[in-house]
Amino acid sequence: MADLKEPLLQSQRPSSSSNPRDASSRPSPSGRPLFQGLDFLGLKKRGQGLRSWIRVDSSGNSQIVEFDKFTIMRRCDLPARDLRLLDPLFVYPSTILGREKAIVVNLEQIRCIITADEVLLLNSLDNYVLQYVVELQRRLREGGEPGTTGTSGGFNYENGYPRNTSPDYLPFEFRALEMALEAACTFLDAQAAELEIEAYPLLDELTSKISTLNLERVRRLKSRLVALTRRVQKVRDEIEQLMDDDGDMAELYLTEKKRRLESSFYGDQSVGYSSAAGPGLSMSAPVSPVSSPLETRKLEKSLSIARSRHESMKSSDSMTENIEELEMLLEAYFVVIDCTLNKLTSLKEYIDDTEDFINIQLDNVRNQLIQFELLLTTATFVVAIFGVVAGIFGMNFPVSLLDRPEAFKWVIIITGICGVIIFSSFLWFFRYRRLMPL
Repeated sequence: MADLKEPLLQSQRPSSSSNPRDASSRPSPSGRPLFQGLDFLGLKKRGQGLRSWIRVDSSGNSQIVEFDKFTIMRRCDLPARDLRLLDPLFVYPSTILGREKAIVVNLEQIRCIITADEVLLLNSLDNYVLQYVVELQRRLREGGEPGTTGTSGGFNYENGYPRNTSPDYLPFEFRALEMALEAACTFLDAQAAELEIEAYPLLDELTSKISTLNLERVRRLKSRLVALTRRVQKVRDEIEQLMDDDGDMAELYLTEKKRRLESSFYGDQSVGYSSAAGPGLSMSAPVSPVSSPLETRKLEKSLSIARSRHESMKSSDSMTENIEELEMLLEAYFVVIDCTLNKLTSLKEYIDDTEDFINIQLDNVRNQLIQFELLLTTATFVVAIFGVVAGIFGMNFPVSLLDRPEAFKWVIIITGICGVIIFSSFLWFFRYRRLMPL
């Protein structure tokens, strides 16, 4: 009996090395194949979230690269919430965020990540994005890569890192940020100029001819003006907020932070090696990972991280005192965007003045209609007197005046004279009370 059970159990036991495709092709209890119509390879590919980026390095070279969200987060040391600002599917207000190793820029069509060595720009067919890339490449190639001109070109090498002492020199991140600000300000100013060209003739036409079509066109124009003013105001507020906070401006010095971090890192290594080679070994000296226990290696790593953070805080404090070049850069574009905002404000005031003028015209027409209605009501009252006289003489009782043939003529004359006197009295009253310009 046991010999008969063993082959039966082996035939019912599933194989551990079966192919997943065979499992998906097996029919379900209902008779249909399992997972029919699902493309697992397509789901995996879509789950990667690859996006096309335009990478521009400090030498002015550009290339198209593809990164997913997690690669960008690790590459630029950014949280996920900062990458949402660059999502083209959502509309976020203009923002400039300074982080430890990158600057997140969202200025109108320009959505990019700026580091000390490169600019990652979302790949787009927008004309302003392409102009930004071309102009940035041109300026980087004209300016040259830092350190290529040697010490005679204004660079001094401190701790093996090139540093330019020329007052006209800007770090790579500031040149990229300047291009983004210039592109955004140019785009908004062009839209404001286009709106001005369209608005003034339309408003002049509306003042000369008030019609439903012209009013509808002005209403759409005002809606566009309000939306554009809100965008310009947001860019202006972002630049002003960045200028008011010295700590935020100090966070944008990526090249300086990178130089100080590298100098502190190499300095720590040199101190560690020199102390290890000396006769007395210190507690912070690097020890061989084979001979040192795990706790010692963890302690050394913690001490190194704490030391680097301390040096980074010291560098941030020192950079706070030297932010004049960035402040001057932001002030220049603050003046440009403020001029654009003044244009839009003047246009809005002109529209408000036109609306006030139209309301005055409409009030004047309304007053004229009221005066005409008042005259018409007075005339109707005078004419009603004839109806009263006719009604009196139409009563069914004997009147001796009806026997005379000239009586009808005198009744008409006397009634007309009374009507004229009453109408003139009303006109004099209206003029006396200044209800009507007569």
